[in-house]
Amino acid sequence: MKKITALTAQKRNSKRVNIHLDGEFAFSLDRITAAWLRRGQELSEEKIGQLQASDARERAYQQALLYLSFRARSENEIRQNLRKHEIPEAMIEETLQRLQEGKLADDNQFAQAWVENRNTFRPRSKRALTMELRQKGLKDEDIQSAIVDVDETVAAYDAAKKRAARFKDLERDVFRKKISEFLARRGFSYSVSAPIVSKIWNEMHDEKINFEDEDMI
Repeated sequence: MKKITALTAQKRNSKRVNIHLDGEFAFSLDRITAAWLRRGQELSEEKIGQLQASDARERAYQQALLYLSFRARSENEIRQNLRKHEIPEAMIEETLQRLQEGKLADDNQFAQAWVENRNTFRPRSKRALTMELRQKGLKDEDIQSAIVDVDETVAAYDAAKKRAARFKDLERDVFRKKISEFLARRGFSYSVSAPIVSKIWNEMHDEKINFEDEDMI
């Protein structure tokens, strides 16, 4: 048995507590794990091992929460981040399970949110969305569930319409080339993009004519 002779907060990290046993520094613990320890308390080797294991679990969980605080992540992204911080594999899987139970990690919800965000701000084809989500480590069933309702015609129109304003003063052939190339980069096929490009050009052309007509009244 070893006796706790001091509990001191780390100077560089106030969330960590240094544990001194029998007058010497032994190890550090997260403040949450160390909350129930007191000076004079005796610890067996088994108890020390339990405390360190609990601390490792808490450290992995807190790292995952920090990573998730910036934006939603796929389970594979979380796994890779924890590996980068040298968290043991068994602890990573335990952490992921804990996150799943708390509804903080769910690949199906992540895929749905990713597609909704893309459709709102940066529309893409189903093929492009599939590639992006595969890069995030998602399974095909989660990907297909997320993209099944994507209307590529609507998505291509929304994407092109947002882009078209910067090319409004170009000649028709140059305009068509610019927008077509843009839609191709977003993953849309020629069969989808071609009629969209013509539609947007005609809309812009018609609007111009209408404005000119109004000026003549």
